[in-house]
Amino acid sequence: MDWQQKKSQAGNIPSRERELIKRGTTMVRRIQRRYPLPLVAAAFMGLVAVAPAHAAGSVVWALGGDPDSLDPNKTTTWESWVAFNQVYDTLLYLNRDGAVVPNMAKSWDVSADGLTYTFHLNEGIKCSDGSALTSADVKYSMDHYFDPKSPAVMKAGFGPVSKVDTPDPLTVTFQLKTPFAAFLSFMGEGFASILCAGNEKFGSNFGSGTSAIGSGPFMVKEWVKGDHMTLVPNPHYVNYGRSAENKGPPKIDQLILRRMPEAQSRLAALKTNEVQIAAPPMEDVDAVKSSPDMKLLTAEKTGQTIFFEFAISRPPFNDERARKAVAYAIDPDAAIDLVFGDLSKREKCAIGPGVFGNDQDWCSTVSIPHDPDKAKALLKELGYGPDKPLEVTMMTWPDDNREKIAQVFQNQLQEVGINASLETMDIGTLNARVKQENENKTGKSTFDMMGWSWYNPDILYNLWHSPGAYAGYQSKELDELLEQSRTTLDPAARLEVVKKVQTYLISKAIQVPLYSPSWNWLYAVRNEVSGFSIDAFDRPVFNDVTIGK
Repeated sequence: MDWQQKKSQAGNIPSRERELIKRGTTMVRRIQRRYPLPLVAAAFMGLVAVAPAHAAGSVVWALGGDPDSLDPNKTTTWESWVAFNQVYDTLLYLNRDGAVVPNMAKSWDVSADGLTYTFHLNEGIKCSDGSALTSADVKYSMDHYFDPKSPAVMKAGFGPVSKVDTPDPLTVTFQLKTPFAAFLSFMGEGFASILCAGNEKFGSNFGSGTSAIGSGPFMVKEWVKGDHMTLVPNPHYVNYGRSAENKGPPKIDQLILRRMPEAQSRLAALKTNEVQIAAPPMEDVDAVKSSPDMKLLTAEKTGQTIFFEFAISRPPFNDERARKAVAYAIDPDAAIDLVFGDLSKREKCAIGPGVFGNDQDWCSTVSIPHDPDKAKALLKELGYGPDKPLEVTMMTWPDDNREKIAQVFQNQLQEVGINASLETMDIGTLNARVKQENENKTGKSTFDMMGWSWYNPDILYNLWHSPGAYAGYQSKELDELLEQSRTTLDPAARLEVVKKVQTYLISKAIQVPLYSPSWNWLYAVRNEVSGFSIDAFDRPVFNDVTIGK
């Protein structure tokens, strides 16, 4: 076996054996100081030859979690989303500024009534298996997403699509029941990925292991669940819309998504060059910034927002005064400064930064300010006071210092007479728990610190239009405003409706905005990595990446 073959296999060596190799290498160097090289080379060459931790031209990206599926029908997790953004492509694309630009579709037409969208595909697009990608693949993808037996979890993002036609191999038409202002932007979203029809052969196994065929920049070579996913360049890939100079396949040999839940472990692996990209621990960000071996990149216009929402199926949060008491009691600016410093910012809107309608100055006019005295007065009206504090449960999910800022909010609430016990759980469990609490008519009062990331104010429809994402607050008046926000196509008129929706949610403390961003927005990158960038809405781009010393 030659040197390059041994080098390429180094990443498969268990950590214990790698440590022995490291020790053996050190021993070689010590012996070389006392004895001629030829005498020791033969004895140790086989051992030393496999020392590198990863193959040349590969990038290891350490993630806190593991993708759970490559089928966009089945998941909303961030780890899966970033994986299928590499494996699949989309008709349109949201560029670095968050604007909709052509991608697989070189152009599109919209009928005067806003009900028919016609996309014209670029000629010559191929799937990773070498087959030609045509309008039939787009139709196959939509049939998959709209399958009544197993619809996509984000099916609502497509809006009121009633029919998809393929008049010719390079033309696709979407017929809508009613106008939908967010339709084009969703066509640039990962949840609207175009799947190659060849995936049909995988049946129920589609999206697991290497059973995923797309036309994105990478394809799946290996997936060891709970450990790593290895992606290699799709040799047929052509870049039509992504924010990268490279118009062909990625330049690196492979991209490895490695699961490393512990932030300190990710940092240690960065320092030793075991991984090249990772989210660092919050408390070590300054160390990353000052390191001569790495740099810190920050995602902008993430669309992320963290907020409080309440179980309103029972007292006291079915009463607006109780919700407002929480909003008046907390001081998000002080909490953010204490926990995040300048790494995160106060969010006053119901939608995240970079999203149409996010205007901090305007949102300040309708947000509820920090005022402990008003909080106490409202609690007194509800029958609570020093001898009878309000007992509630506050829920959230861990990582990215969320527990620390939740503890700060917990202390601020206690100062006005709200005792909030804190519960943390994984995001899937939290989502299920929120729905359960919204449906419970009795029991201890709960509210939660939730987070969402989206590219369009239509997220508010998904969250709050009856029956709501988690069966939370609902009203006829809010439903009507949300429907208007979807069907109003003129940007200026739509902005006014979006403002009305946000006014309703914020002024009634249905959704209490807190801060942004809050997850996976910091990237510690080894200096050996060049060309890595992040598009709007926290979409990492590896097309231009190269590895050097």
